[in-house]
Amino acid sequence: MKDQIIAYCGIDCSKCDAYIGTKNNDQDLLTKTAAYWSKLNGVTITPEQLHCEGCRMDGIKTVFCSSLCAIRLCATSKKYETCGDCSKMNTCEKLGMITSHRKDALNNLKK
Repeated sequence: MKDQIIAYCGIDCSKCDAYIGTKNNDQDLLTKTAAYWSKLNGVTITPEQLHCEGCRMDGIKTVFCSSLCAIRLCATSKKYETCGDCSKMNTCEKLGMITSHRKDALNNLKK
């Protein structure tokens, strides 16, 4: 099951505060995360919008992950398990926005 928690982009969802807050029903963590992500992104994000059970898992996802994430939309349209299945992984600009500063994500995709 551990590999199922890896997002299409390689990020480990089990380390995401939205995922942790949802799984633990931790409203305080979701509230703090919503405030932080709102400030970080310059938009209003509510704790309710952060409920997420993992990018590749069945169930609820954050608003961003469910309908706005270009990486997730691309991978699902091509029916890839992760971006690691794509021959363009190393040159993809969308994926590069993550993997250029998240070596852990790139390593997860190479496994």
